Amino acid sequence: MLSVQNEKLPARKLLLVSAAAILALGLSGCADKRMTTGSINRDHSRPVETLSTSELDAEAEALGRAYTRNTKNAQVAMRYAAVLQMTGRTDQGLAVMRKAAIDFPEERSVLAAYGKALASAGQLEPALDAVRRAQTPEFPDWKLVSAEAAILDQLGQTAQARELYRKALDLKPNEPSILSNLGMSYVLEGDLKSAEKHMRAAVDAPGADSRVRQNLALVVGLQGRFKEAEQIAAQEMSPEQAQANVAYLRSMLAQQNAWSQLETEERNTN
Repeated sequence: MLSVQNEKLPARKLLLVSAAAILALGLSGCADKRMTTGSINRDHSRPVETLSTSELDAEAEALGRAYTRNTKNAQVAMRYAAVLQMTGRTDQGLAVMRKAAIDFPEERSVLAAYGKALASAGQLEPALDAVRRAQTPEFPDWKLVSAEAAILDQLGQTAQARELYRKALDLKPNEPSILSNLGMSYVLEGDLKSAEKHMRAAVDAPGADSRVRQNLALVVGLQGRFKEAEQIAAQEMSPEQAQANVAYLRSMLAQQNAWSQLETEERNTN
């Protein structure tokens, strides 16, 4: 099994780029299987991450009209902002959530969504502040603890992030989304062996969804086990899309000469 040492900065950067790219590609493939002409009302309760491109566009249009009619509907604002982020309109989504945070300064769910919007826009320090303000120390919310950890990870504060992931797991034992986030923490560090361990625990945990399994496929693929990654991905999408995902990851690694670098590392550590 391959691992990337921390001092190998080019490989670490590649892991970051590959992770973002392959997850985005996997999301579109997963959504394509469910593409329908259904109404926005039926899909309104579905996580925005599971919507296809056409569904996202339809929901953005419908939510835009609803938001224009009443900009102080917190639920509509949060959903609209999330859809805007998923369609690449990050700045617009952030503007919607910034107004919502002003209108509802004490609403935890709004502050949490605002923090997510800030993080999506790359404004990590303000995102961290928003998430922390949303938290109530006497009644901590495990989702906010995990979100804070993820932001700290992006800021390079790995030790503090890991501590918070474990705190979140104390609050919500065996929660697959926390285990998956912890796995991604090791991906960012370049420790793929540890990442896979946590990803497999996440996949085996009750309630694991397709995004968790896609993360496992990513980690397996980053180690060069492309056939296995393809098999994992095919559980969530069509075989053709799973194959395309893995081919895309393989090409990214090849373009950067990263795969030969990883193989050299493996030979040097054995």
